[in-house]
Parts: sequence; C-alpha cells; structure tokens
Amino acid sequence: MSLDGCGDGWAYRVQDAVKRRRVVRFALMIGGWVLGALIGVPAQGQTPSEPSARIPNIAEVVTVAKGLENPWGMAFLPDGRLLVTERPGRLRLVARDGRLSEPLTGVPQVVARGQGGLLDVALDPQFADNKLVYLSFSEGGPGGAGTAVARGTLTASGLDDVRVIFRQSPKVNGTAHFGSRLAFAPDASLFITLGDRFSYRDSAQDLTSTLGKIVRVRRDGSPPSDNPFLTRSDAKPEIWSYGHRNVQGAAINPATGQLWTIEHGAQGGDELNRPQAGKNYGWPVITFGKDYNGSKIGIGSKAPGMEQPVQYWDPSIAPSGLLFYTGKAYPGWTGSLFTGSLKFGALVRMTLQGETVVSEERLLDAMGERIRDVRQGPDGLIYLLTDSAEGRVLRLNPLTKKP
Repeated sequence: MSLDGCGDGWAYRVQDAVKRRRVVRFALMIGGWVLGALIGVPAQGQTPSEPSARIPNIAEVVTVAKGLENPWGMAFLPDGRLLVTERPGRLRLVARDGRLSEPLTGVPQVVARGQGGLLDVALDPQFADNKLVYLSFSEGGPGGAGTAVARGTLTASGLDDVRVIFRQSPKVNGTAHFGSRLAFAPDASLFITLGDRFSYRDSAQDLTSTLGKIVRVRRDGSPPSDNPFLTRSDAKPEIWSYGHRNVQGAAINPATGQLWTIEHGAQGGDELNRPQAGKNYGWPVITFGKDYNGSKIGIGSKAPGMEQPVQYWDPSIAPSGLLFYTGKAYPGWTGSLFTGSLKFGALVRMTLQGETVVSEERLLDAMGERIRDVRQGPDGLIYLLTDSAEGRVLRLNPLTKKP
C-alpha cells in the first residue's frame, strides 16, 4: 500500500479504529440522552459546540455540512448548492443551509477499496443548458481496476442516462494511485489525471498505457484533433502528458488558460507542474523523493528530455486539491494558489509571480484535519473538504474588522 508521504496510505489503516470510536461516541450520546431525560436537561445540551479555527486577521473556519464519509470532490451548482462525492460510492447534494440529501441515484458502481472509490466531480461547461455532471471513479473489470469517468444528466433525484466516456487502460491489481481530478479547459476539453497504480510505476513512461498520465478528451470521451500523440500508432491518442505518479490536484490558471497540477511523490518529491502537450514529467526515472525503504528511485532529479516541476516539497506534504483564488474576500489572497495537505492537515497558500512560486505559507495546520479538496464558491469564499470517516465541508468566513 502506498504511503504517499504519510498522506493517503496511513489513513486507511486507522479506519477501523475511527469506526470503533464512532460506536463509542454513539453509545455516549445515547447515555447523554438517557441522563438528560432523567434530570430534565434537553438532549441537545449534551452535544458539544462545533470546533472552529482561525487564520489570524483573515478568516474563521466554519462548518457548512458534516456527516460525510471520506468526501473526495465537490462542485458548486449555479444556485449555490454543492455536489459532494463520498469515496464509498455516494453522491450527495449539500443545500445552502448545510443539509445533506439522501444519496443520489445513478452513480456508477465503484471499487471502494484502499484509495479507490468515487472520486472527483465536475460540471459540464454548458451545465446551465444540458445539466451534465462528470464523475471519476475506480472501476472494476478484467485484470483488476482502473480510473474511469462517467457523465449523466442531473435530475431532482440523481443522474439519468449515465455512461462511461473514458476508461484507464490496462486495469491492474492494487488499491492505490487512481489519481484523479477533472478540469475543463477554456476550449471545453476535459483533462483527467491518472495515477500510476503504485505497483506499476514503470508504466508511467509507456505511451501504450494510460497509467501515470494526464489525458485530454472531448466531452464525449473522444480525443481532440490536436492532442500530441494522436497520429502515433505506438501511443494512446488521448494522452496529453506522461511520467506522472499520482496527481490529486488540477486547476486551470484563469490568467493563461493553462492546466496546473499537483501530485504525490514517495518520501519527498511532491510536485507542482504545468503539464504541456507531449511533455515527459519524469516519474519514475527522475524524482526528488526516495522510496519507502529509503533507497534511491531512478537516476536522480534531472535528465535530458524530462521536465522540472514548478515547485517540489521534500519532505512531502501529501497534496490534494488545487485552486487559483480569483475572489477578493480575503486581504492579499487574490491570485494565490492553494492546495490541501493530507499529511499535515494544512491549507497551503502559494504566492505566484508569473509562473514562479515566490513564497508559501501553511495555514490551519493546528486544526488537525486532512484537507482533501479546495474550491472557490460562487460567493467568492473558499471551501474545504476534510477527509475522514466523519468528513466535513468547511468555509473560510472573512473576519470583519471591529471599530
């Protein structure tokens, strides 16, 4: 099992312990109700207030919704409601007041093991007209499992006319490194980030495979005519870039229209990249990290014909989610690049100068929550997902200056 810099992997070993704690808390809650009934105290008085955190002089963290099991991705609807995926295979709507819907119908069957399950969610660029929603997920089949993307029409109860538009190939054994983020480019083509599936990392250099790749497809799943390997018989036509390990953050830079991604290294070597058409990003030939047994991976950190990252982290932060913030709600944050940290439970803010990261700060690390996704809402505020068996949707409320 992958550790991803003590990010994804270690958490799954403690899930049973978390569930046991939930049972204990439930028993204590029942005891509180009984005690409240005996002494005349209302039951809700036994429930502690929701913990909060602050970013000094900037924002306070508030809970929008709770009770989600390992939430993974989120997408805002035009009316302000929020679609949220849960890794075990559920898609929910979060109302503006934080209420959770029942699981929506029509979600494809997922392989919910290890890092696999229901992953990202994205709206079609013409969602206001066609109501199309895209989901990435780990799909079973001959050979094991692989990342797939399906789309369906959102209705009052769920998704209709669901069909798979892309399948990673080949399907392989294992439960780690599925990727997978979805990002629509300005031309409405869809970028899909695909992990190397951990035990098959050499496949990241193999153009006949989509393991360890970023692919670019049209909304129906077909490869665009200007994809870099479209005319090569020894390459998959949907491949955009290759040599990736496990990309769990992707966003389009609104200033340039270019794709940026962030991916897990092993022990060290997390990378922020600007994947270009046809370029090789090195994994596993070059990396700034080491293997989990401490041994060297590949030939070093540089090689001819292989790209260098915009930024790398050693030790790793286990990044997930990526956001270019365009709002004006927080002083000094407009134009910043944000990612979540699974390892440190932090929100990482990067200041950019053109295409260079000139400074970085880590926020909310004292909160102790694994941050799985980072998004900007239609209200111009930043929203976070926390990855746990009792996951939450959080919002950063700007602090108002007191006179």
